[in-house]
Amino acid sequence: MGLEPDLLAGSQIEDIISIVLGHVKDGYEFKLKQTIYFKDEHFNMNPTLSDQASCLVYVIAADTVQFTDDKLIAKLKCIRERISAEGIPQVVIMTKVDEACPLVKQDLRNIYTSKKIYEKMEMCSAKIGVPLSNIFPVRNYHDEIDTEDDTDFLILKALEQIVQIANVRLEIMKIK
Repeated sequence: MGLEPDLLAGSQIEDIISIVLGHVKDGYEFKLKQTIYFKDEHFNMNPTLSDQASCLVYVIAADTVQFTDDKLIAKLKCIRERISAEGIPQVVIMTKVDEACPLVKQDLRNIYTSKKIYEKMEMCSAKIGVPLSNIFPVRNYHDEIDTEDDTDFLILKALEQIVQIANVRLEIMKIK
């Protein structure tokens, strides 16, 4: 289930926040129009650090950023604000960059010099509120049989950054 624009459609905001904060125990079955309740047997009232997410990753297609529904943006902002208040870092994996920019489609190495990709990253940052430095553009594999080094590099670099960001949070939480 994804995050849908309408209020009660798709994954519910409170369920997503509860998952990230470690309040949802294994075995819980999500319901379409109902969120987990604190009296539910699968609700973890006192989550430990290991129950919580160390980083929240949004996956957004570059070719749809400007067309994203305002209701969906409002949901994403609500999630971002609540998760930020808990000190959990957030990043965006911006996919399908090759479909958003012909220059990048020609040569993936143009990704960080492409004005179109930079504009998409800025737009995503402005709409959702995630800092530009936490937005990582990547190319999807969709019809290839073999892997490609440039595509792998971007994906692995994004993953490396996510791990570093998550580790910083864990170190901070250990000090507290």
